[in-house]
Amino acid sequence: MPPAGEPWWRSAVVYQIYPRSFADAGGDGVGDLEGIRGRLDHLSWLGVDAIWVSPFFGSPMADFGYDVADYCDVDPLFGTLSDFDHLVADAHERGLRILVDWVPNHTSDQHPWFAESRSSRSSAKRDWYVWRDRPNNWKAAFDETQSAWTWDEATGQYYLHLFLPEQPDLNWANPEVVEAMHGVLRFWLDRGVDGFRVDVVHGLGKDPAFPDAPPETADRPWSGQNDHQSTHAILRDLRRLVDGYPGDRVLVGEVYLLSTRQIAPYYGDGDELHLAFNFAPLYAPWEAPAWRRSVDRVVEELDPRHAWPTWVLSNHDNPRHRTRYGSEARARAAAVLLLTLRGTPFVYAGEELGLEDAEVPPERRVDPGGRDGCRAPIPWDASTGHGWAGDDPWLPWPPEADVRNVAAEREDEGSVLHLYRRLLAARRESVALRLGSWSPLPSPPGVLAYEREAGADRRAVVVNYTDDVVKVAFPQAWTVQVSSDGQSEGASYEGTVGASQALLLRRQPP
Repeated sequence: MPPAGEPWWRSAVVYQIYPRSFADAGGDGVGDLEGIRGRLDHLSWLGVDAIWVSPFFGSPMADFGYDVADYCDVDPLFGTLSDFDHLVADAHERGLRILVDWVPNHTSDQHPWFAESRSSRSSAKRDWYVWRDRPNNWKAAFDETQSAWTWDEATGQYYLHLFLPEQPDLNWANPEVVEAMHGVLRFWLDRGVDGFRVDVVHGLGKDPAFPDAPPETADRPWSGQNDHQSTHAILRDLRRLVDGYPGDRVLVGEVYLLSTRQIAPYYGDGDELHLAFNFAPLYAPWEAPAWRRSVDRVVEELDPRHAWPTWVLSNHDNPRHRTRYGSEARARAAAVLLLTLRGTPFVYAGEELGLEDAEVPPERRVDPGGRDGCRAPIPWDASTGHGWAGDDPWLPWPPEADVRNVAAEREDEGSVLHLYRRLLAARRESVALRLGSWSPLPSPPGVLAYEREAGADRRAVVVNYTDDVVKVAFPQAWTVQVSSDGQSEGASYEGTVGASQALLLRRQPP
């Protein structure tokens, strides 16, 4: 439990579930809400505090749920509203919070709103979307050779889509759009959700002049550049709505601008987003100087605003960090880093198993953004179907699924799964790790060392990014609480860190 007066999301660890790939209860090879509900005990055993479920709304699946055709219903592929209600109830019974993935920047082109908007220029919903006689030079995501504007033959205008043509952008300058989308939030808040991960939140407000992208960035998707001041008024309204509900409901924004300085204003003065993803570290190489710069920028840019940081190593849009970093040892060390930095960590389903991206043959690739590998199904056991109701999932299994599965790793105390469980237990028992201060400790090249402190509770972390054993001496006496390789836990720290090893240390009493 968070300390009195502290919102739960500051000390929480959030676990991301991509529903198609988590657990299949229906036997069609696609994960579903009942599959998630049936695996809640795993999440309770692991020790996370909340789950974020990627989109499960009605959708034609051009972008696998991020093209929403009905914001207030569950796609039959994933189940029913009753299934969702049961999931929320069972999660809350276990003390797990539920965040849903809200996609407000765009809808599906099959949404009734867009069907009405494109029916004629005089449609009552024409201005619910962005229509223009002439396009600017903005590029769409997924294929940077394509314009972010598509010609509509029937009405003789272009419509804007920062992503696929099947994902037309809503016009948040229209008060009717705002009212309708506020209604969507109320629908899910009234069903008991604890908050929202807000997709492409920086895209909501757009410059009404729609100027061209500058020449130096004109070849990049505008979805990663849109950063207009009008978004902040939209967010303040959303914040007031969410804060009007009891229980510390939370807004977590996907601000995909790759600059901590640009992300910081989306917290406002404590009146916009509660949390904002900071993706720059996710793209950082596995090198101590790069990570030290990332941490320093968070301190420099977020602390003056009293903005609470977030940390993430993997998600459904990027290769898994074990694949990126190139070894299990580095992935283990990264787990220690992720779960001991100051802020709210997000764990992507499968990280706790040390999974790598799947090898997906061309004939089975389905994602328009080429992200299939990191979305491979989660293996639950070593059976033919790996614990899924059917034997043939929608994507191939990740590598080594016969040994890198939940059942096998639960039996192995030295597994990555048990490392995550020990780290999560260490966070729960330490206010310093959950909410304490962060300060750097002296360390040699190739090593990042820091201290977390809250009153008498003191922890130190040492991460060795090199492939060599390194000496890192501290004046005080420390005990190894968690080691990324499981070695020497409970022993006194002797001043050396193994190759690609990370240590969580507890201060010994004087």
